[in-house]
Amino acid sequence: MTLLVPALLAFNLLLALLIYAHLHRQKEGRSEALIKEMLSAQFKENRQELSEALRQNREELTRQVKDNREELANSLKNLTDTMALRHGELIKSTEAKLEKMRETVDEKLHKTLEERLGQSFKLVSERLEAVQKGLGEMQNLASGVGDLKKVLSNVKTRGVLGEIQLGNILEQIMAPEQYVANVKTKKGSNDHVEFAIKLPGKDDLGQEVYLPIDAKFPQEDYVRLQTAYDSADLAGIDSASKALSASIKKFAKDIRDKYIDPPHTTDFGIMFLPLEGLFAEVVRQPELVAILQREYKIIVTGPTTLAAMLNSLQMGFKTLAIQKRSSEVWQILGAVKTEFTKFGGVLEKARKKISEADDELEKLVTTRTNVLLTKLRKVEELPSAESQQLLGGSVEPLEIDED
Repeated sequence: MTLLVPALLAFNLLLALLIYAHLHRQKEGRSEALIKEMLSAQFKENRQELSEALRQNREELTRQVKDNREELANSLKNLTDTMALRHGELIKSTEAKLEKMRETVDEKLHKTLEERLGQSFKLVSERLEAVQKGLGEMQNLASGVGDLKKVLSNVKTRGVLGEIQLGNILEQIMAPEQYVANVKTKKGSNDHVEFAIKLPGKDDLGQEVYLPIDAKFPQEDYVRLQTAYDSADLAGIDSASKALSASIKKFAKDIRDKYIDPPHTTDFGIMFLPLEGLFAEVVRQPELVAILQREYKIIVTGPTTLAAMLNSLQMGFKTLAIQKRSSEVWQILGAVKTEFTKFGGVLEKARKKISEADDELEKLVTTRTNVLLTKLRKVEELPSAESQQLLGGSVEPLEIDED
């Protein structure tokens, strides 16, 4: 019905053109009124047909719009139902996947948690075992400290420990022939000093001159002083410091009276204190150090100070040995110079002999060779191969080195 109106209009237009052409061909036999009447009737009929066609077309269009509206409503309803169904299925699928993911995550978390807890418990167990072992070692150490305290409480044992430390220092720095242990240094005395350094010189009787070194350890006074420092007891510090000074003076007097005997020894001795803290407490009192050096001729040293002093003595010994050897070196150099002069004379004579031999060899090579060649000038030379065959191959061909 939508194509009916244009077709009808085209048909009417074509009919009008045909009528107009026909009228134009027969215009002589017809009148103008008849033509107008026919055209008017025809247009009226066409207008009625066009109105009817438009009415039918409008009714058809209304019906199609209604049908399309109903079809669209049905399609929208079906689409809504389908979307609702798909949405429900999607929700169910998503919930199922989320549940599965939750189960997987819970399983992995549970497994990881068990592994971590196992590792943590294992680490804690190992640490506790190490702590238990350390406590056992600390108990052993505590018992060892108690044994050490018992050892240090014995005066003789403390002296042995100081002597061992002193011996280790001497062994590391000095050569074995440069010191002796447990030697009498004072004439008419049976007291033996722990160590004595041999000085590089002899006395008037040709005997060794010693430098006595003795180790001392006033442990009780030093411990009381440290305890007083820890408790901030000023009276205790003063009392323990005075007691320590008295002990050091007593040790210095013993070393002076028992071991110092010039000229068999040096006019001073060395007191070795095996603890740096103890040495620091002594040198903290300048008056005490001055008294030890002035009245008792004693030098107080600790482990570090003694090592530095021994190194200085070692360097002095080496310098003195070099000075003693310098005259011997000059004598040896003089003897070498004399022998070298004699060697120069012998070498000059040898050079002359070699020159004379060279002259004789040159004379022999030039003169005698020319005489022989003159005598053999009339003799024809043979080829090298024939000469070797004739001489039995015993003569090797001479090769002259161009160099």
